[in-house]
Amino acid sequence: MRGIVYTGNDVEVTDELTVGDPGPTEVKVAVGAAGVCHSDLSVINGTIPWRAPSVLGHEGAGVVEAVGSEVRSVKPGDHVVIATLASCGTCRACSTGHPTWCVKTLGNVSTPFTYKGEPASNFAATSVFAESTIVKEVQAVKISKDVPLTSACLIGCGVLTGVGAVLNRAKVRAGETAAVFGVGGVGLNVIQGLRLAGASRIIAVDMLASKEGLARQFGATHFVDASATDAVAAIREIVPPGPARVTGALGWTGGVNWSFDCVGHPAVLRNALDVLDWGGNALAIGIPPQGTEVSVDVNALAYVDRGLLGCRYGSSRPHHDIPLMVELYLSGKLMLDELVTEQQPLEGFRTIVEEMEAGKLARGVLTF
Repeated sequence: MRGIVYTGNDVEVTDELTVGDPGPTEVKVAVGAAGVCHSDLSVINGTIPWRAPSVLGHEGAGVVEAVGSEVRSVKPGDHVVIATLASCGTCRACSTGHPTWCVKTLGNVSTPFTYKGEPASNFAATSVFAESTIVKEVQAVKISKDVPLTSACLIGCGVLTGVGAVLNRAKVRAGETAAVFGVGGVGLNVIQGLRLAGASRIIAVDMLASKEGLARQFGATHFVDASATDAVAAIREIVPPGPARVTGALGWTGGVNWSFDCVGHPAVLRNALDVLDWGGNALAIGIPPQGTEVSVDVNALAYVDRGLLGCRYGSSRPHHDIPLMVELYLSGKLMLDELVTEQQPLEGFRTIVEEMEAGKLARGVLTF
């Protein structure tokens, strides 16, 4: 079987993989398409420490090949989006509708593969950079066959993370304002989530001016080229304080209601905090290296009700949110096809990586 394996200091496209049969509560999926996410690259460059050898990929969709004896929600032939949350379903977090809080979803590693005769781990409980993979039943969410797998796969991470951050974690209301730092696959989905929520001003910020067209296509009302101007100052010009607002000892008193750091860099997160209006909140979505810290004036938060929120996987409930994303797509409200700016077979993985690092892609997709 073909797949992409992280070997500890590099990746290898190989045909020396095998995968076993599903256990009683597991599903075997023939992967049809898989998006390449920066989290995969973060394993390769060491930002996310992971064991080797491992089969990479965590944003996928495919067709059910086989199911375990206790599986009831899907059957062979069903099309599914694979969620990364291998939640237990029984803890307090799961039972109250917060599967991203389930402690069993972090560091969830098993070895369903063999690579050159040795056990190989999964990544993010998914491993969709392979012709077939095995996941828990809770991770395989049935979808309509009307959605192309090349588009559906993006729901599994980038869409849930970005749109979910807006609708689930922030719960942005119509008329509110927002700034989005980083116009990659996740940032574009934050932007279209804000459009769906009815935000009045959606300010996209990126170091590449070439991202403006995509940002506006997905719903941005303004674009700031952070390579050519002070992003904080530019946002303050776009969203100035109202006539009754004054600049006091704590500094700026206008700004956006929401900001989203989709980059994962301390300087960007600090900018995301600095552009907030009183009562505004910044969401940390991008993943920096472990141990990364950011300096914050606590008074600038406490005195004026500003906040900093973490947001994992869009605070999503996959069995609710994936069908919702499909419904929005089929009704023409959610853009999926437009996210796919490059398709390659497995052997084209490095081409996608190079174009991602050059900022040329919204999302690159591997096809099988």
